[in-house]
Amino acid sequence: MQLNGMGVIFDVDGVLVNSYRAHLESWQRAAAKHQLKMTEDDFARTFGRTSRDIIAHLWPGRFDEAGIGKFDEEKESAYRDILRVKFPEMAGASDLIASLHEAGFKLAIGSSGPPENVQLVKQTIRHGEFISAMVNGKDVKHGKPNPEVFLIAAKKLALEAGKCAVVEDAPVGLEAARRAGMAAIGLTGTAKRDALAVHAHVVVDHLSDLTPKIVAELIATRL
Repeated sequence: MQLNGMGVIFDVDGVLVNSYRAHLESWQRAAAKHQLKMTEDDFARTFGRTSRDIIAHLWPGRFDEAGIGKFDEEKESAYRDILRVKFPEMAGASDLIASLHEAGFKLAIGSSGPPENVQLVKQTIRHGEFISAMVNGKDVKHGKPNPEVFLIAAKKLALEAGKCAVVEDAPVGLEAARRAGMAAIGLTGTAKRDALAVHAHVVVDHLSDLTPKIVAELIATRL
């Protein structure tokens, strides 16, 4: 089945990468450099916020802007080191990438993460060569739920927004997909089904629940 003229945009954390433990460990490594501790409770309470916001929130007044930036870089560098040693691919991610590519979909990453992280994921995940466009946090001025990240991804794929679907694990990402005029597919894990269903057109528990036919039909019903 050839489905040329349609695209799928993937978020990274919680969609392509099962990154919860890797992010927690990277926070703990970076904090230890400054004789600080990041507990799992601290991590869970601040999950989804930007690294800079988390640093300022957990250790108010401890770092100036330059110090926050340095801490942030240390944390992200530690995260990439962890991924290089053992890449925690989300179950079914590479198989879905391959099947969508074979069916004729154009594929992109739409993430608010650092460009180095996004590039590492594309280079490391199986079949990452089929992902032809990437958008990272430095490409956008406005974070999700603003639709900018997905609109840029569609433009890079040379597709109309309405011919794209987004796979997201966070309610704000699904809201951004909706606002972009795209089909919004929610993946449970980071958030519960009820929270995702507020903005998702469909919610799945596993990436293996998705097929090119299902995605194509979801896009077609939105056109």
